Amino acid sequence: MRAEIPAPVIAVLSEVLEQCETHATLDRLFMYAEAPGDPPTGNKQVKVQEWLRRTNRDRKVDPMVVLGRVLEPLLDAELSDYEPASEAQVARRAKVQAVLARCKLRYSGGIVGGGMGPATRSLEDLIRGRSIGAIDEEFARAVENVGANPREAVSAACNILESVCKVYIADEELTPPTKQDLQGVWGIVRKDLGFDPSRVEDVDLKQILSSLLGVVNGIGALRTHASSAHGQGRVLYKLEPRHARLAIHAAHTVVAFVLESWDKKRVARV
Repeated sequence: MRAEIPAPVIAVLSEVLEQCETHATLDRLFMYAEAPGDPPTGNKQVKVQEWLRRTNRDRKVDPMVVLGRVLEPLLDAELSDYEPASEAQVARRAKVQAVLARCKLRYSGGIVGGGMGPATRSLEDLIRGRSIGAIDEEFARAVENVGANPREAVSAACNILESVCKVYIADEELTPPTKQDLQGVWGIVRKDLGFDPSRVEDVDLKQILSSLLGVVNGIGALRTHASSAHGQGRVLYKLEPRHARLAIHAAHTVVAFVLESWDKKRVARV
Protein backbone atom coordinates (compact mmCIF):
# COMPACT_ATOMS: atom_id res chain seq x y z
CA MET A 1 0.00 0.00 0.00
CA ARG A 2 1.34 3.46 -0.98
CA ALA A 3 1.99 5.56 2.11
CA GLU A 4 1.23 9.29 2.06
CA ILE A 5 2.76 12.07 4.12
CA PRO A 6 0.45 12.56 7.14
CA ALA A 7 -1.31 15.90 7.55
CA PRO A 8 0.31 16.61 10.98
CA VAL A 9 3.76 16.17 9.41
CA ILE A 10 2.88 18.57 6.60
CA ALA A 11 1.63 21.14 9.12
CA VAL A 12 4.72 20.99 11.35
CA LEU A 13 7.19 20.84 8.48
CA SER A 14 5.67 23.90 6.80
CA GLU A 15 6.10 25.83 10.04
CA VAL A 16 9.64 24.62 10.69
CA LEU A 17 10.95 25.12 7.14
CA GLU A 18 9.52 28.63 7.05
CA GLN A 19 11.80 29.49 9.98
CA CYS A 20 15.05 28.18 8.51
CA GLU A 21 14.73 28.43 4.70
CA THR A 22 14.31 31.14 2.11
CA HIS A 23 12.13 30.79 -0.98
CA ALA A 24 15.26 30.05 -3.02
CA THR A 25 16.57 27.36 -0.67
CA LEU A 26 13.10 25.80 -0.41
CA ASP A 27 12.95 25.54 -4.19
CA ARG A 28 16.38 23.89 -4.31
CA LEU A 29 15.48 21.52 -1.46
CA PHE A 30 12.25 20.31 -3.03
CA MET A 31 13.84 19.99 -6.47
CA TYR A 32 16.61 17.91 -4.90
CA ALA A 33 13.92 15.76 -3.27
CA GLU A 34 12.31 15.34 -6.72
CA ALA A 35 8.99 16.70 -5.54
CA PRO A 36 6.68 16.94 -8.57
CA GLY A 37 5.97 20.11 -10.49
CA ASP A 38 7.18 23.68 -10.39
CA PRO A 39 7.45 25.68 -7.15
CA PRO A 40 3.97 26.60 -5.87
CA THR A 41 3.08 30.25 -5.39
CA GLY A 42 2.33 31.87 -2.03
CA ASN A 43 4.29 32.41 1.17
CA LYS A 44 6.78 29.83 2.43
CA GLN A 45 4.30 27.90 4.57
CA VAL A 46 1.83 27.68 1.71
CA LYS A 47 4.60 26.61 -0.66
CA VAL A 48 5.71 23.73 1.59
CA GLN A 49 2.17 22.57 2.27
CA GLU A 50 1.16 22.60 -1.39
CA TRP A 51 4.33 20.86 -2.56
CA LEU A 52 3.92 18.05 -0.01
CA ARG A 53 0.20 17.67 -0.75
CA ARG A 54 0.96 17.57 -4.47
CA THR A 55 3.51 14.86 -3.74
CA ASN A 56 0.80 12.81 -2.03
CA ARG A 57 -1.49 13.20 -5.06
CA ASP A 58 1.11 12.31 -7.68
CA ARG A 59 1.04 8.53 -8.19
CA LYS A 60 4.36 8.62 -10.03
CA VAL A 61 6.37 9.42 -6.91
CA ASP A 62 6.83 7.83 -3.50
CA PRO A 63 5.83 10.45 -0.89
CA MET A 64 7.99 8.83 1.80
CA VAL A 65 11.09 9.05 -0.38
CA VAL A 66 10.44 12.72 -1.11
CA LEU A 67 9.79 13.46 2.57
CA GLY A 68 13.01 11.73 3.58
CA ARG A 69 15.05 13.85 1.18
CA VAL A 70 13.34 17.03 2.34
CA LEU A 71 14.28 16.18 5.93
CA GLU A 72 17.95 15.41 5.20
CA PRO A 73 19.35 18.91 5.89
CA LEU A 74 17.26 19.25 9.03
CA LEU A 75 17.76 15.84 10.65
CA ASP A 76 20.88 14.44 9.01
CA ALA A 77 23.19 17.44 9.16
CA GLU A 78 26.26 16.90 11.28
CA LEU A 79 26.40 18.88 14.51
CA SER A 80 29.92 19.95 15.34
CA ASP A 81 31.31 19.32 18.82
CA TYR A 82 33.03 22.69 18.59
CA GLU A 83 30.05 24.67 17.32
CA PRO A 84 27.01 23.39 19.23
CA ALA A 85 23.62 23.64 17.58
CA SER A 86 21.59 26.69 18.45
CA GLU A 87 18.57 26.31 20.69
CA ALA A 88 16.34 27.05 17.70
CA GLN A 89 17.97 24.31 15.63
CA VAL A 90 17.61 21.77 18.42
CA ALA A 91 13.99 22.79 18.97
CA ARG A 92 13.16 22.45 15.26
CA ARG A 93 14.65 18.97 15.11
CA ALA A 94 12.81 17.89 18.23
CA LYS A 95 9.52 19.21 16.89
CA VAL A 96 9.85 17.31 13.61
CA GLN A 97 10.99 14.11 15.32
CA ALA A 98 8.05 14.33 17.73
CA VAL A 99 5.46 14.62 14.96
CA LEU A 100 7.08 11.78 13.05
CA ALA A 101 6.89 9.58 16.14
CA ARG A 102 3.25 10.57 16.65
CA CYS A 103 2.54 9.36 13.13
CA LYS A 104 4.52 6.15 13.78
CA LEU A 105 7.33 7.21 11.48
CA ARG A 106 11.06 7.61 11.96
CA TYR A 107 13.84 9.26 10.04
CA SER A 108 17.01 7.25 9.46
CA GLY A 109 18.52 8.52 6.24
CA GLY A 110 15.00 8.18 4.92
CA ILE A 111 11.51 7.69 6.30
CA VAL A 112 10.63 4.31 7.76
CA GLY A 113 7.56 3.18 9.66
CA GLY A 114 7.83 2.14 13.29
CA GLY A 115 11.56 1.42 13.17
CA MET A 116 14.40 0.95 10.72
CA GLY A 117 13.56 -2.61 9.75
CA PRO A 118 16.26 -4.70 8.06
CA ALA A 119 15.77 -5.85 4.48
CA THR A 120 15.01 -9.37 5.69
CA ARG A 121 12.73 -10.27 8.59
CA SER A 122 12.48 -7.18 10.81
CA LEU A 123 14.22 -7.06 14.14
CA GLU A 124 10.91 -6.11 15.73
CA ASP A 125 9.37 -9.34 14.46
CA LEU A 126 12.31 -11.37 15.71
CA ILE A 127 12.22 -10.01 19.26
CA ARG A 128 8.44 -10.16 19.53
CA GLY A 129 7.49 -12.67 22.20
CA ARG A 130 10.97 -12.58 23.77
CA SER A 131 11.88 -10.78 26.98
CA ILE A 132 14.62 -8.65 25.44
CA GLY A 133 13.49 -5.18 26.36
CA ALA A 134 17.08 -3.92 26.40
CA ILE A 135 17.40 -4.53 22.65
CA ASP A 136 14.22 -2.61 21.96
CA GLU A 137 15.45 0.33 24.07
CA GLU A 138 18.87 0.45 22.42
CA PHE A 139 17.26 0.03 19.00
CA ALA A 140 15.16 3.16 19.64
CA ARG A 141 18.12 5.08 21.10
CA ALA A 142 20.26 4.30 18.06
CA VAL A 143 17.63 5.48 15.59
CA GLU A 144 16.75 8.62 17.54
CA ASN A 145 20.38 9.75 17.76
CA VAL A 146 21.74 8.78 14.36
CA GLY A 147 21.38 12.26 12.89
CA ALA A 148 21.88 14.57 15.85
CA ASN A 149 24.36 12.52 17.90
CA PRO A 150 26.20 9.84 15.85
CA ARG A 151 28.51 8.97 18.75
CA GLU A 152 25.53 8.11 20.96
CA ALA A 153 24.01 6.06 18.13
CA VAL A 154 27.21 4.01 17.73
CA SER A 155 27.21 3.31 21.47
CA ALA A 156 23.62 2.07 21.21
CA ALA A 157 24.45 -0.10 18.20
CA CYS A 158 27.15 -1.87 20.18
CA ASN A 159 24.86 -2.21 23.19
CA ILE A 160 22.31 -4.00 21.00
CA LEU A 161 24.88 -6.68 20.25
CA GLU A 162 25.96 -6.97 23.88
CA SER A 163 22.36 -7.23 25.08
CA VAL A 164 21.37 -10.08 22.78
CA CYS A 165 24.57 -11.97 23.64
CA LYS A 166 23.97 -11.61 27.40
CA VAL A 167 20.35 -12.73 27.04
CA TYR A 168 21.45 -15.73 24.99
CA ILE A 169 24.05 -16.75 27.58
CA ALA A 170 21.55 -16.43 30.42
CA ASP A 171 18.70 -18.26 28.67
CA GLU A 172 20.96 -21.06 27.43
CA GLU A 173 22.49 -21.33 30.93
CA LEU A 174 26.03 -20.93 29.63
CA THR A 175 28.96 -19.90 31.78
CA PRO A 176 29.47 -16.15 31.27
CA PRO A 177 32.96 -14.87 30.48
CA THR A 178 35.07 -13.19 33.13
CA LYS A 179 35.10 -9.98 31.15
CA GLN A 180 31.56 -9.24 30.00
CA ASP A 181 32.34 -6.78 27.24
CA LEU A 182 31.22 -7.31 23.66
CA GLN A 183 34.20 -9.43 22.69
CA GLY A 184 33.79 -11.63 25.75
CA VAL A 185 30.06 -12.36 25.44
CA TRP A 186 30.24 -12.60 21.63
CA GLY A 187 32.96 -15.25 21.92
CA ILE A 188 30.66 -17.44 24.04
CA VAL A 189 27.66 -16.99 21.72
CA ARG A 190 29.49 -17.57 18.43
CA LYS A 191 31.07 -20.73 19.80
CA ASP A 192 27.76 -22.11 21.08
CA LEU A 193 25.94 -21.36 17.83
CA GLY A 194 28.77 -22.75 15.71
CA PHE A 195 29.71 -19.53 13.93
CA ASP A 196 33.04 -20.96 12.82
CA PRO A 197 34.02 -20.22 9.20
CA SER A 198 36.37 -23.22 9.15
CA ARG A 199 33.36 -25.54 9.58
CA VAL A 200 31.50 -24.12 6.57
CA GLU A 201 32.09 -25.87 3.26
CA ASP A 202 30.51 -23.32 0.92
CA VAL A 203 33.23 -20.81 0.00
CA ASP A 204 30.83 -17.88 -0.38
CA LEU A 205 29.12 -18.52 2.96
CA LYS A 206 32.53 -18.93 4.59
CA GLN A 207 33.52 -15.49 3.34
CA ILE A 208 30.28 -13.90 4.57
CA LEU A 209 30.61 -15.52 7.99
CA SER A 210 34.24 -14.41 8.30
CA SER A 211 33.19 -10.86 7.45
CA LEU A 212 30.40 -11.06 10.02
CA LEU A 213 32.92 -11.77 12.75
CA GLY A 214 34.94 -8.77 11.58
CA VAL A 215 31.84 -6.59 11.78
CA VAL A 216 31.38 -7.37 15.47
CA ASN A 217 35.03 -6.56 16.18
CA GLY A 218 34.72 -3.33 14.20
CA ILE A 219 31.58 -2.16 16.00
CA GLY A 220 33.12 -2.88 19.39
CA ALA A 221 36.30 -1.01 18.45
CA LEU A 222 34.34 1.95 17.10
CA ARG A 223 32.42 2.27 20.34
CA THR A 224 35.69 2.16 22.30
CA HIS A 225 37.44 4.73 20.16
CA ALA A 226 34.74 7.06 18.90
CA SER A 227 31.40 6.69 20.67
CA SER A 228 29.94 8.48 23.67
CA ALA A 229 30.58 5.41 25.84
CA HIS A 230 34.22 6.36 26.39
CA GLY A 231 36.31 9.51 26.54
CA GLN A 232 38.53 10.28 23.57
CA GLY A 233 42.27 10.72 23.53
CA ARG A 234 44.34 12.96 21.29
CA VAL A 235 42.87 11.51 18.10
CA LEU A 236 39.31 12.75 17.55
CA TYR A 237 37.01 10.62 15.42
CA LYS A 238 34.80 12.75 13.18
CA LEU A 239 31.76 10.51 13.15
CA GLU A 240 29.03 11.40 10.68
CA PRO A 241 25.43 10.14 10.59
CA ARG A 242 26.28 7.82 7.70
CA HIS A 243 28.99 6.15 9.81
CA ALA A 244 26.57 5.68 12.70
CA ARG A 245 23.92 4.33 10.34
CA LEU A 246 26.42 1.82 8.94
CA ALA A 247 27.16 0.58 12.47
CA ILE A 248 23.45 0.36 13.34
CA HIS A 249 22.49 -1.59 10.24
CA ALA A 250 25.49 -3.88 10.67
CA ALA A 251 24.58 -4.54 14.31
CA HIS A 252 20.97 -5.29 13.40
CA THR A 253 22.10 -7.74 10.71
CA VAL A 254 24.24 -9.61 13.23
CA VAL A 255 21.46 -9.63 15.85
CA ALA A 256 18.94 -10.92 13.30
CA PHE A 257 21.31 -13.73 12.31
CA VAL A 258 21.91 -14.65 15.96
CA LEU A 259 18.19 -14.75 16.75
CA GLU A 260 17.34 -16.77 13.64
CA SER A 261 20.15 -19.24 14.41
CA TRP A 262 18.92 -19.44 18.00
CA ASP A 263 15.42 -20.25 16.76
CA LYS A 264 16.82 -23.03 14.57
CA LYS A 265 18.71 -24.45 17.53
CA ARG A 266 15.53 -24.44 19.67
CA VAL A 267 13.55 -26.23 16.97
CA ALA A 268 16.26 -28.87 16.64
CA ARG A 269 16.00 -29.62 20.37
CA VAL A 270 12.28 -30.33 20.19
